[in-house]
Amino acid sequence: MAIKDGILPEFDREIEVTRRVLERVPEGKPDFKPHERSMPMDRLAGHVAEVPGWARETILQDSIVMGRGADLEESTGGPLKMTSRKQLLEEFDKRAAAARAAIASASDEVFMKPWSLIAGDKTVFTLPKIAVLRGFVMNHMIHHRGQLSVYLRLNDVPVPSIYGPSADEQRFGGPESKSEAAKS
Repeated sequence: MAIKDGILPEFDREIEVTRRVLERVPEGKPDFKPHERSMPMDRLAGHVAEVPGWARETILQDSIVMGRGADLEESTGGPLKMTSRKQLLEEFDKRAAAARAAIASASDEVFMKPWSLIAGDKTVFTLPKIAVLRGFVMNHMIHHRGQLSVYLRLNDVPVPSIYGPSADEQRFGGPESKSEAAKS
């Protein structure tokens, strides 16, 4: 099996779930943050939406140099802030589609090439691109999606099912369950 055939189903699933979370971000609370050191909601939502774009950059480049005007955010259009739910979802969809296309077109050889994160003149890490895609891109998106789901809860916004039922949505991360269908 090709590497892309193993990673694409997981990528698609995480993108689907992440989009459901982004669909619920309230527009009227851009400055909300649960702690003074936390990101404001508009920036956190934007960050979740921009991270899938890093997958494309990982496939197409062999390194990113942070702090020299060529970091991941700048190479994908700058730090993204939510200005509206429509804008947020459009950016997310665009970046996710470009990422998926890059992953789908990559060969096993590309996935096994080394990729480096460089800060100034120091190499932070070098890993095969598949490890960067899984660990640095997808896990990063999942981490911040989790933070964003807490922001939703703290603002009384129903949290969608992610890996199983939430307190607000009793489906098991997929199509409507029989118990939900019976309620309608």
